[in-house]
Amino acid sequence: MTFMNEVLSGEELPPSRNANSWSKRVVIGVGLIAALVFVFGIYSVLGGGSDSNDYVGSGTGNVEITVNRGESLTKIGDTLQAAGVVKSVESFTSAAASNEDSATIGPGKYAMKSQMSGESALLLMLDPASRAASRLVLPEGLRLGETVALSVSATGLPVTDFQQALENPDALSLPSWAENRPEGFMFPATYDLVGDENAQAILTALVQRFNQSATNIDLEARAAQLGRSPYEILTVASLLEGEVIPEDFSKVAAVVYNRLEAKMPLQFDSTVSYALGLDELQLSADQMDTESPYNTYKVTGLPPTPINSPGESALEAALSPAKGKWLYFVTVNPDTGETKFAKSYDKFLTLKAEYQAFMDAR
Repeated sequence: MTFMNEVLSGEELPPSRNANSWSKRVVIGVGLIAALVFVFGIYSVLGGGSDSNDYVGSGTGNVEITVNRGESLTKIGDTLQAAGVVKSVESFTSAAASNEDSATIGPGKYAMKSQMSGESALLLMLDPASRAASRLVLPEGLRLGETVALSVSATGLPVTDFQQALENPDALSLPSWAENRPEGFMFPATYDLVGDENAQAILTALVQRFNQSATNIDLEARAAQLGRSPYEILTVASLLEGEVIPEDFSKVAAVVYNRLEAKMPLQFDSTVSYALGLDELQLSADQMDTESPYNTYKVTGLPPTPINSPGESALEAALSPAKGKWLYFVTVNPDTGETKFAKSYDKFLTLKAEYQAFMDAR
């Protein structure tokens, strides 16, 4: 009789020499299976498993990838996988699905590494440091020429391309009240670059960003409430950027409006510097005697155009001046920007002496 027949026949099996041998075999078998599962799990986590779809760690070396306009996160994952940055598209898109900031990834060039985990790749793309080579960064208060110079540096496009674009300002999306005067409308912000832009497209993007900010703060309606045109508000905001630090914007705005109401010349050094193409605010007597519509020592009223491109804080201050009857201000410490205000000419002379003492001591 075979062993199977014995089992099926219901006859007793011969007694084992070790009554616990069968249970021990079961326990040992279960233990081996658990150990294999544990080892396989560690192997997979460390990226050794052939089925793993993700690398481990932050990668090595340097890889540059380009994200084009309008690309989805899946398409970006394709690009990363093709460049050897991530092991699979899914490793990147899974990380992106768990991070709401992934929606902010914009077009441009990114400095990445080889064999990064999906999460590491995502975090690096969200780090501004990875975009340094493909961004145009414009601080507040730049003159038009300075904006062009930074744009040339960031894009590699010839300066003549920007000059030609500026000769056709009606193609730059300027608001109608700008009357095709581009100074002041190149909004300070950070702009992503892909590398396919031309000069006109870049300048248009800067103006469109201004238009967006103007809408956000309701520039035209609030200017009308002050009895000013939006262009006047823009010009006043540029004066604030040119004269003082942001903490004093609203008080200097009050000085501007108080002097305009009193029909006093503004006497702003920044406007004379603009006329001379200089950055300095400490000017000689001869320079202050310059014949120019921007010389607010000689000409009453606002200068004919903005003298730089102000940011939103300056625009807000121009729309919401501080309440005060100041007619004068002096930056008594040019190193820190500390500025003091006066209602009378005598007090102004005291502040001016304080400034001079600081300069003499320095």
